[in-house]
Amino acid sequence: MQESDRKFVQAAGHATAYFEVGTGPALLLLHGSGPGVSGWTNWAGVMDELATRYRVVVPDIAGFGFTEFKDDTHYDIKFWVNHLVEFMDAVGIDKASLVGNSFGGAMGIGLALFNPERLDKLVLLGTPAGTFTQTKGLAGAWLYEPSVDNMRALMELFPYNKELITDALVQSRYEASARPGAQDALRKLLPKPNEEGETLVKGFPEKALKNIQAPTLILHGREDGVVPMQCGLTLLANIPNSDLFVFGQCGHWVQTEQRAKFLQQVFNFIGE
Repeated sequence: MQESDRKFVQAAGHATAYFEVGTGPALLLLHGSGPGVSGWTNWAGVMDELATRYRVVVPDIAGFGFTEFKDDTHYDIKFWVNHLVEFMDAVGIDKASLVGNSFGGAMGIGLALFNPERLDKLVLLGTPAGTFTQTKGLAGAWLYEPSVDNMRALMELFPYNKELITDALVQSRYEASARPGAQDALRKLLPKPNEEGETLVKGFPEKALKNIQAPTLILHGREDGVVPMQCGLTLLANIPNSDLFVFGQCGHWVQTEQRAKFLQQVFNFIGE
């Protein structure tokens, strides 16, 4: 799979970018938030291996990556979940398992709550939950102004191993972040950092998490400096049918930093 293999389909009135590879049970991969984020930058390193067992479908969520952003559209979790459902309809997926990274995990929770009939199994990577203090990574994403140097400085807050931040990755993320409307879309998602004192971030509340019926695997990096480990524990404590696996020496990019272990966990959990 190459980045030039990107395709487009209409969903919820948005020209929606996506990748598709493999055959078998449908597996959706949802990217996180952050400047320059896309399905490709989050999942390119694992798509082909997952495709040996599944029909892997990787959309760009409305307003992110290479999917349209519209100034007159109100983006919130209900819109994004509706966009996801219409995307599933457009590509012929009735029901799928879902792996969601960070914001993509919140999307997965939304699908589990609002459209549970469309979801088989749920995998949550570094996913926000409950109420927590905004981290430097999340604050930096809101404050970011597009430039290569600013992108590199921001990305250094994400992984445990900074050697994963290559010039090519920085350039790719910068170019996507500089697209018209991209940073505006991101700022609609994240709370503006307070000039003084702490800023609180709110994910799905504990009461809502208790209503998730899908079998759920929670994956979290122990050194995650973007979505704190506390969120993984909140998910575990409240989702009835859930398990948690914690990756040591790992930040917010579980699927990249601990690729082999991540793939093993997904294959074991989702199965054939």
